[in-house]
Amino acid sequence: MAPHSTRRRFALWTLLLLSGCTRGLLTTVGPDYVQPETAAAKTWQSEQPGVSEAHAAMPSDLRDWWLQFKDPDFFRFLTEAQRVSSSVADARARIETARVEMVTAMANGLPKLDTQVDMLKSRSTFGGPPFDWTRYQAGLQANWEIDLFGGISRQREAAEGNLASRHSAWHDARVSLAVEVANAYIDFRYCQALMQIAEKDVISRRESARLVDLAGVAGLRPPADVALAKASYADAEENLMRQQGLCDRSIKGLVALTGMTEIEVRYRLNQKPERQAQLPTPPPFRLKGLPAETLLQRPDVAAAEEQVAEASARIGVEEAKRYPRLSLTGNITPQLQTVSGMSAFSPYAAGAGAAATYFANTWSFGPTLTMPIFDAGKRLAEVEAARIQFEAAKTRFQSTVRTAVKEVEVALVRLKTAEERLPKTREALKGYEKNFTATDHLYRAGFGNLLELEQARRQTLVARRTVADLEQEQVLAWVALYRAAGGGWQDPEGGAPAIPVREDPHNPVTGQKAEDYKP
Repeated sequence: MAPHSTRRRFALWTLLLLSGCTRGLLTTVGPDYVQPETAAAKTWQSEQPGVSEAHAAMPSDLRDWWLQFKDPDFFRFLTEAQRVSSSVADARARIETARVEMVTAMANGLPKLDTQVDMLKSRSTFGGPPFDWTRYQAGLQANWEIDLFGGISRQREAAEGNLASRHSAWHDARVSLAVEVANAYIDFRYCQALMQIAEKDVISRRESARLVDLAGVAGLRPPADVALAKASYADAEENLMRQQGLCDRSIKGLVALTGMTEIEVRYRLNQKPERQAQLPTPPPFRLKGLPAETLLQRPDVAAAEEQVAEASARIGVEEAKRYPRLSLTGNITPQLQTVSGMSAFSPYAAGAGAAATYFANTWSFGPTLTMPIFDAGKRLAEVEAARIQFEAAKTRFQSTVRTAVKEVEVALVRLKTAEERLPKTREALKGYEKNFTATDHLYRAGFGNLLELEQARRQTLVARRTVADLEQEQVLAWVALYRAAGGGWQDPEGGAPAIPVREDPHNPVTGQKAEDYKP
């Protein structure tokens, strides 16, 4: 064989092999994926929080956001919730399923090689003495579909999009769970703050009722004042009991989220008195860059876009089914046959009962071209169905983007409103407390009216609750903004996750323990 002929054949086989790795050998049918545009404004419409540009929100900045709360109890709850969450586990299982599909898609464009080994024994007779026949056979079968029109490469693109989408969905499940745990923990600390307010109110009203009762016995206060003071005290006790029930319900929620026993949850929530009724302090940040850049940090937006890419590739997969398919098949099968007791039939046998051995080698190789002729419009309908799914995926992506923009804008509004109202509410609380103190002193001196005292007390109680409400709202607004900004799920190094998923309470990013952080 001439050297130049061998080189041409080698180049042809190399071309065929490489063509199955990226694009079709002749062409690649179906549309190439183009990233859909995000219909987001150039700037955020709501005012950013009053934080310096040095604290702008980027994925690398938000990865450790939870640790910056410096609350080991909360971080432990977060870790345990990630470990036992069924939603996170389901998302992880879908990743594994997508990874299997990816392996299958990658294998479709490569040659397949199978082997078969068998042994067959038989005995025959033609009216005379019998003879035995034994055959040993080992074969290799090869099959390789050449990706002429890019159907296989489109399968790989679809599998890649599906796997990436599953990864983003897993991150979204983890971020959502972290926010759910944070909200539950904040709600409990807020409930404890209201409990403290209610306890102080009970003490105040109980003392008032005792003094009014003594004055009534001495004839210094009318029976109506005594009855009103006792009713006020009973109302305060009822409010305290109701608040205690709400706190117990919050604990049940943390138990369900973390999988920890209620005894352990209560112990962690109450082991340090200085943390009781203290809301965690979220580290402030600003949104850096354009809205479109912020949206790309969100795992749900990333998952929606990757689903668009998958749907785009599916069109090419279905379109390629309408074109001819070329496969190369071949096999090599060596055989070893042994025949005994056939001296009358074999010129090689030395005598009766002698055995003869034969060796044979068979092979075959050739192309197979399959061409679609008639299918009553089935393949064309499948292409149209794929196009419809692609348009639906684009619509879902745009809807996800709009929802993301809304969540960011709403979180900014919530944060701004809480920041503006808190100083005014605290100022009002100081005024109501001064008014209550003065009214209480007047009443104790015998110059005031009990109705005025109770009104001042109620105003002070409402103001305290309003301050607690706004402090909780401010913390929840920061958490909502963190979630709306993507939750810091991206890892620039492609390594450790942004949220703890391991059983131990270590920070998976820095390797530090949550207990190392002291408030």
